[in-house]
Amino acid sequence: MEDLNKAKKNYKDKLAASKEIDWKFTTVSGEPINPLYTPDEISQMDYLKDLGFPGEYPYTRGIHTNGYRGKFWTMRQFAGFGSPEDTNRRFKYLLEHGQTGLSVAFDLPTLMGWDSDSPVSEGEVGICGVSISSLVDMETLFNGIPLDLVSTSMTINSPAAMIFAFYLAVAKKQGVSFDKLRGTLQNDILKEYIAQKEFIFPPRPSMRIITDMIEYCTNEVPQWNPVSVSGYHIREAGSTAVQELAYTLADGFAYIEACIERGMNIDSFAPRLSFFFNSHLDFFEEIAKYRAARRIYAKRMKEKYGAKNPRSWWLRFHTQTAGCTLTAQQPENNIIRTAFQALAAVMGGTQSLHTNSMDETLALPSEKAVKIALRTQQLLAYETGVINTVDPLGGSYFIESLTNKMEEDANKIFNEIDYMGGVIQAIETGYFQKEIADSAYRYQKELERKEKIIVGVNEFVEEDEKVSIPILQISPDVEKKQHEKLTRLKAERNQELAEKSMSKISDAALSGSNIMPVLIEAADNYVTLGEMVEVLKQHFGTYEETVVF
Repeated sequence: MEDLNKAKKNYKDKLAASKEIDWKFTTVSGEPINPLYTPDEISQMDYLKDLGFPGEYPYTRGIHTNGYRGKFWTMRQFAGFGSPEDTNRRFKYLLEHGQTGLSVAFDLPTLMGWDSDSPVSEGEVGICGVSISSLVDMETLFNGIPLDLVSTSMTINSPAAMIFAFYLAVAKKQGVSFDKLRGTLQNDILKEYIAQKEFIFPPRPSMRIITDMIEYCTNEVPQWNPVSVSGYHIREAGSTAVQELAYTLADGFAYIEACIERGMNIDSFAPRLSFFFNSHLDFFEEIAKYRAARRIYAKRMKEKYGAKNPRSWWLRFHTQTAGCTLTAQQPENNIIRTAFQALAAVMGGTQSLHTNSMDETLALPSEKAVKIALRTQQLLAYETGVINTVDPLGGSYFIESLTNKMEEDANKIFNEIDYMGGVIQAIETGYFQKEIADSAYRYQKELERKEKIIVGVNEFVEEDEKVSIPILQISPDVEKKQHEKLTRLKAERNQELAEKSMSKISDAALSGSNIMPVLIEAADNYVTLGEMVEVLKQHFGTYEETVVF
């Protein structure tokens, strides 16, 4: 150590005399970075306690013993646009080109619990995702796709219970038993209040619905992940990496505590919880974030919540490359950005990955763009050698130092949230919203001062640039046809059964009984998404967030 200290002092003397470019040496999140990292930065680390081996507690180096040598990550591409017929064709196209799991994007009316014929849906039907208003739409969406042979991810939150009821009803029609279904619902309502803002009901009744869903899946759909706790949208809203990490895990712990309060055994449901993180542009910071997340989660699950099953200690996560880093200017550059972000996710040990398409800042992706995005993952898996060893950057003085700092800072944020009374109380006071807004403002000012550079946006700009890539256009006929389909559905369904189903939803909301069975029955009887939501609004109300400045 004496020799190291002497050598380090000599290096620092040389460093002080050397010139540096005029640049702000910080991460994207604003964390200062040293010019060099040495063993003394991690001298307090205990290898077995803090790192361990892959597949062993605390899982810093990964949850699987042999990493990707045993199984590649699931390659997903987010897909959904226009009518269910349009998206069904895209699903089949992706599966034919090697995609290994489906990931459904819904349009804004569906995300908000509105039927396609609602006045507030006008102009938005099928525009940013697929339009789903009823079981008929869900049947069409998965026509010719056996649900027992695919893993399906659905990005839906406030009306997730109703959309899941449609999916389960389709499975029944296909003759697929619920225990054969594999997939994930995002279903993370807490992050909606924090970042994305697609909420319907107030936080507390929303938590009740999600707890119902976790309980139902634990008993009836055992291979399904009922919640994918999402940091992605928190990061997209402007948070730092450590805020994304801490707020996401805090939300996850809130769901766990709600289920424990319900009387559920933690080891009965925890193995099916999953997480969803952003992969931003700061390569090393992102890798450290994933490693810190696994370690924090494992420690909490074992030491605080008393989980006994090692699978309950696993933090399993999906990653999506950062949509907020895509640029309308020089859109081909987005292919390169996405490749770096995908590499960070893989080096960090993700279980599932979505790579954004180059045109997604302009529109939903074209077939060519989405194929390039999928090929990016395939190139990573088959050509770069990153699958050959587990946690290839483990032991790096820099990576381990970043990982330790990420864990330390996240724990400070957990203490702040606990002091305020928990996640819901912090949401209601506007804590998360203000912290994220402050971080987003800091980064924006750095861009304006050119302390951070975005190629093609605030530097290396091309004058009179014209975007020449093809853009997917959604026909106005989609909305018209969806209206006609709903009108026909309501005319042809058994109205008496539909009304009885809505009455049962009302009774379940009042009694506190698990809401999933009555929603599935309502789906079977062709009650629409909007009708189910309206019944629950009568009992739960709607939410208006606290305004913060």
